[in-house]
Amino acid sequence: MKGLSKRKYKDMNLYDLICSAQEDDYDAIEELIKREQKNIYASFCYLGACRETISDLTQEALFRMSKNIKTLKNPKFFKSWLGQIITNLFYDELRKKQRVPEAVSIDSYWANDEDNDNAVLNICDNTLKPDEKTMGKELTGIIREMICKLPEHFRIVIILRELQGLSYEEIAKITQTNVGTVKSRISRARNKLQECLKPYIS
Repeated sequence: MKGLSKRKYKDMNLYDLICSAQEDDYDAIEELIKREQKNIYASFCYLGACRETISDLTQEALFRMSKNIKTLKNPKFFKSWLGQIITNLFYDELRKKQRVPEAVSIDSYWANDEDNDNAVLNICDNTLKPDEKTMGKELTGIIREMICKLPEHFRIVIILRELQGLSYEEIAKITQTNVGTVKSRISRARNKLQECLKPYIS
């Protein structure tokens, strides 16, 4: 019976899962944590958080997500809400370390078309064949390094857009800028990544 119960939560869509979690359903909260932990960890990696603190930041983000899930008024805005938690923790860590993020490069197979809203960050696919997987891991490492060298304001919007999947409007709200600024930063960041990756993908 317990196995069947767990299966129910695995098959549940995100909206219903969040609603159940907001009703103190601990199995739903557990499943929500399982679904989000890898993405949160990846976000901190790409944001350039110190390697020693990434796991702690991930755990804190999951803790805040679980603890404050009831404060989310509309489950449809979960991703935006979670993105705010991640960015707040990242900025807190920056202030704590009293350091300025590095700046420079970035990501994947984006076209030069600045209005291409469907461009997606390509992250290593573990279903690839062994030789393709090795190449994918190498490229992913290069991409991560380049993103970490981006100016902070470029890095944040790229992560929120490509990893968290947020809309321009949601990103504008989180970063306290306007939609035009968000689009411009994402476009410039993509162009920087494309230029830096030419030697690897040409």
